Amino acid sequence: MNKSPSKMQHPDGHDGSELLPLSPLAPPLEEDPLVLVLQNEDGSDKTGERKNSEELQSLWRKAIHQQILLLRMEKENQKLEASRDELQSRKIKLDYDEVGTCQKDVINVWDKKLLNCRAKIRCDMEDIHSTLKEGVPKSRRGEIWQFLAVQHRVRHRLPNKQQPPDISYKELLKQLTAQQHAILVDLGRTFPTHPYFSAHLGAGQLSLFNLLKAYSLLDKEVGYCQGISFVAGVLLLHMSEEQAFEMLKFLMYDLGFRKQYRPDMMSLQIQMYQLSRLLHDYHRDLYNHLEENEISPSLYAAPWFLTLFASQFPLGFVARVFDIIFLQGTEVIFKVALSLLSSQETSIMGCESFENIVDFLKTTIPDMTQPQMEKIITQVFEMDISKQLHAYEVEYHVLQDELQENVNPCDEGEPLEKLERVNSHLKRQNMDLLEKLQVAHAKIQNLESSLETILTRENKMKTLIQTLEQEKITYQKTLEQMMKYLPAEALSDCELLLKEVNCNPNNKIKNKE
Repeated sequence: MNKSPSKMQHPDGHDGSELLPLSPLAPPLEEDPLVLVLQNEDGSDKTGERKNSEELQSLWRKAIHQQILLLRMEKENQKLEASRDELQSRKIKLDYDEVGTCQKDVINVWDKKLLNCRAKIRCDMEDIHSTLKEGVPKSRRGEIWQFLAVQHRVRHRLPNKQQPPDISYKELLKQLTAQQHAILVDLGRTFPTHPYFSAHLGAGQLSLFNLLKAYSLLDKEVGYCQGISFVAGVLLLHMSEEQAFEMLKFLMYDLGFRKQYRPDMMSLQIQMYQLSRLLHDYHRDLYNHLEENEISPSLYAAPWFLTLFASQFPLGFVARVFDIIFLQGTEVIFKVALSLLSSQETSIMGCESFENIVDFLKTTIPDMTQPQMEKIITQVFEMDISKQLHAYEVEYHVLQDELQENVNPCDEGEPLEKLERVNSHLKRQNMDLLEKLQVAHAKIQNLESSLETILTRENKMKTLIQTLEQEKITYQKTLEQMMKYLPAEALSDCELLLKEVNCNPNNKIKNKE
């Protein structure tokens, strides 16, 4: 270690002082401590002391340790900066007004439930329903959606034929999609005013492109449909890309939303018919008013269904709708649509022209106040239309089959009057079938209520029988105890009494058996 300063230089010509700018004993930077030590070593005649090799090694050790410490601090600073960027991005993503407030006790309940998410423990659905009704914290919404997806999959497993292909998100991103142009065109149309998606090819648009590209490659039948971009965008605002991809697969495959995006749009046609029937049965005046002005649900409700209300309604309202969708599935869209139309029935009835009604449905209805949105969400939680939706779907298929049987391809010269007669005949058949179906539904509901009453009585009778049997056993034991204290001449009378007690109808039945 006793070398001159010239021998301590690096091969590139720099001296050792450049290696130790951060020595723990550093005075001003122009006077490096190791150089001073080496100078003092050569100038021993001035100082009268010589640094030994152990002291030099100690200085080197300290310098190296401090350099390692500084490198670690630099890495930690980089992590801190990344964390700050993530927090800033998260803040931008969640830039929307919530519908309703979530109290602290409800947040605590959700925290406890989220502990069961990774363990995949089955939770009570009624408890989840009541908690979800109380509200969802915006900061934990993505985690809660994943928790609800786990709870659904624990109870309902898709058949193997309906499972999505087992390809990872990263593998899909390496491939090329034929839908690339359509996806790029729609990036700027998806939430154009939201700060996360507004920047052209910014972080939000790039994540959205990756997600839509991956799904188009995963689901070859559906590929890409315009409405999916809004659904994917809502997911990205609450979770990472890979998590959003998994939840998009859950919505499409597990909950069955992919049916409405198929190229034939058959499922969407059925949904429009179901919504029309709901209006016909529950809001007849509004239904007649829309029919008189030739306004079908496809004119105003198709975007609601294809984007899950995300393209026209406030994000806070949309997020709340997604909360319920993850719990209850596709029927939530019908509930929300029916509640929206019924809440504005008077105003819609006041619109007298086709243009005014369509404009009201597309612009005025989405522009709701906070109390109105909260009222809609409350109504959705309380509504149950699953049986009606199933009946309407069966009804649609029956009508389609009859239409194919009764209406054959006609010649070009066939009079229009014949087609009108067939059409009116089918309408009458349709109304007759609807009336019969409503009568059948009423009978089924009456039978179900009667069955519940009978089951309740049966349970009460079983409880009463068990109580009587326990009393009988208690009385027999008491009587046996009393017999121990009776004189011998009285035992014969007690035995006769016991025989009479045991000879009851139940025992006779058991003996026969």
